Order: sequence, then structure tokens, then C-alpha cells
Amino acid sequence: MLIINADDYGRSIAETDAALMCYQSARLTSASAMMFMGDSERAAELASQNELEVGLHLNFTERFAGKNVPAKLTDYQDRLARYLKRNKYSQLFYNPLLCAGFSYSYRAQAEEFERLFGKKPSHIDGHHHMHLCANMLLSNLIPPGMKIRRNFSFFSGEKNWLNRAYRSLVDRWLASRYQLTDYFFDLTQCIQSRKLNRVKTLARSSNVELMTHPIVSTETKYLLSDEFRALCSPRFVLRPVTSGT
Repeated sequence: MLIINADDYGRSIAETDAALMCYQSARLTSASAMMFMGDSERAAELASQNELEVGLHLNFTERFAGKNVPAKLTDYQDRLARYLKRNKYSQLFYNPLLCAGFSYSYRAQAEEFERLFGKKPSHIDGHHHMHLCANMLLSNLIPPGMKIRRNFSFFSGEKNWLNRAYRSLVDRWLASRYQLTDYFFDLTQCIQSRKLNRVKTLARSSNVELMTHPIVSTETKYLLSDEFRALCSPRFVLRPVTSGT
């Protein structure tokens, strides 16, 4: 099965509308929604009207742009963002001084999702993949059994052995606690590397998630192309989604 998921749903009107257009064209199976952002509330209403499967796109690196964001949440979010964006290795280290911030931000976003959508998210992933930062991995904040996004998958030779070993270790730990797909790829990277046929082959026998950002014009163009329509035949995509990211 191939799961085609649009990230950043609700971040802005443009991002919501781009994702919804692709979904209505049967080029997406699901989306991941950001809370407390410029179009979060409208995005939730549109998802309900269109029966779009939606998960929670946790955000720890970008300031919330919506209305009526609690001051305490904004304060915590600023601290988390400063730490995580300090350098590319910050996410690999557990910071005990930020435990309260991660806990408060996660719970606020999870509760806001349930308020807007009237139910729990179908799956959980993260903006800039920070749901996999050390503080989140070691916090046990995400309930066991949830469908969450794994690390990126790479074919042989695409990453060095240390990078692959770290990702494999994290994914094995995730699999012991949560529901994962078998593979996870990025649409832009797949287009540039010309490996979508390999992804399609994997989807014949495995659960594969393909992440997309429809606001990116090159991705939207490809998603709506005849080539991608062939990839999205019913043989490879189930709708509605029954396996999360």
C-alpha cells in the first residue's frame, strides 16, 4: 500500500487549499495538520466536509501564527525553537531543562487537535521531523500504539553507515512501541533521484509512506501529472487510509 501524505495542512490558507485540491483529485490519501497556525480552524472544517483523513503535525520549531495562542505556549515554543534550531545536532541530545516545555507544547497541540477535529489524530508526525528529537523519543508523551512517522528510508549507498545505523536503531525502538509504515520517502527527493519506480515496487508488498508538500509548485505539478496518476492506481493506494504514518 502507498500512503501519500500532505504535510503542513492548516499552516496557511494556500497550503490548506493546495493539499485539498490534490486530495479532491485523488492524489493524496491523508494530511498532517498544524495547530495554532493561520488556517488551522478552517482546515479542520474543510477536512470534515471532504472526509479527509488527518493526523497531527507536531510543531516545535516554528512560532505559532494563529489567534488566541496561550502566552505560556508561545513562551515555551520560543525556547524549544531556539534550542532545536541552534545547530543540526541539537535534536540528537536530550535536554532535561526543556522537559516541561515539550510536555506542555505537545499536550496543547494534541488537545487543540481534538477540539478542532472532534477526535484523536489518525497519526502523528512532526514539522521538520522533530517528533523524533531526543526529548520526544525519551518522554513517552505520545501514547503507545499510535501510528507515527518513522525515519526516512534510503537505498544502499545513499547515506553513510553511521547515519543509517542511527536511523535503524531509532526505528527499531519506535516499532516496539508504535505502529510504523515499512518505508518512508520524500516526494521531491524521489523525483530528483528518479526512484519513484523503486518506491512503487516496494508498495506492491509493503506499507510505504510518501511525504509531499503540495504548496511546492514542482510537487503539485507532479502530483497532478499523468505519470503520477499511473503510480496512484487503486492497486497501490487505498482510500480512505487504514494505516497511518
